[in-house]
Amino acid sequence: MLFDVTRSELVALFGEDRLATLPATAFPPAVADTGGARLLQTVGVPTGTLWLRVPDEDTGRLPLVQDVVDVEDFGDFEGFEAAAADAGGWPVIGWLLNAHLALDPGSGTVYAVDADEGTVRELHTDVSSLVQVTLRFQRLLEEFTFSGDEADEEADFERLERETERIRQETSGIDPLPFQDDETVWSVVGEEIAAGQRFRGDSPGARSLYG
Repeated sequence: MLFDVTRSELVALFGEDRLATLPATAFPPAVADTGGARLLQTVGVPTGTLWLRVPDEDTGRLPLVQDVVDVEDFGDFEGFEAAAADAGGWPVIGWLLNAHLALDPGSGTVYAVDADEGTVRELHTDVSSLVQVTLRFQRLLEEFTFSGDEADEEADFERLERETERIRQETSGIDPLPFQDDETVWSVVGEEIAAGQRFRGDSPGARSLYG
C-alpha cells in the first residue's frame, strides 16, 4: 500500500460513528481477501465527502460495474482501453460526485466510472490512496476556520486554497492519479472546497461563513 493508514488514526480524528466499512461478504469471494478489499473491511473511510456503497439487501453483495453501466456501451467509454477486459465484473465500492468507484482486484487500482459522461479513469493506485485523500479533505472541512471578519475574507480564501493545494501536491508526490489533471473528481472536489463549498453546517468553517 502506498500510504500507511490505520483504523486507530481515523477513529482519533473522526470517531467510530463517522467511519464506514464494508463486510467481507459484500465482495465476490475471489476479491474479499485482496489488499484493497481488506483495507475497506478493517480500516474503512470517513463519511461526508465520499460514501461507500451499501450492499444489496437481498444478496448482501456490492453491485458490479456491469450492474451500474450498460455493458454494451461500456466499451465505448473514454478511457476504457486502460481498463482490464473483465472490468464489468469489478465491485463498485463507493460514490464520489457522479462517479461510481470500482476496485480492480487484480491491480488494486480504484477507477472512477461516470456513466453520464461515458468515462472510466484510473483514480487511485490503491485503496490506501483513496482513504488518505478522503481523510485529508474531510479533516480540512471539519477543522478549517475562517476569521469571520469581512476585511480578512480574501486572505481566508487564499489560506484555504493553499491548504487544498498542499493536499494535492503532497498526494501527487506519492500517487499522481487523484489529481492528474483538472478533470478528475478529486480535482473538482478540491476546487469546490477552495471556493467555500462542502462545509457542513455544524463545522467551524460553515459557522464562520454562514453564521
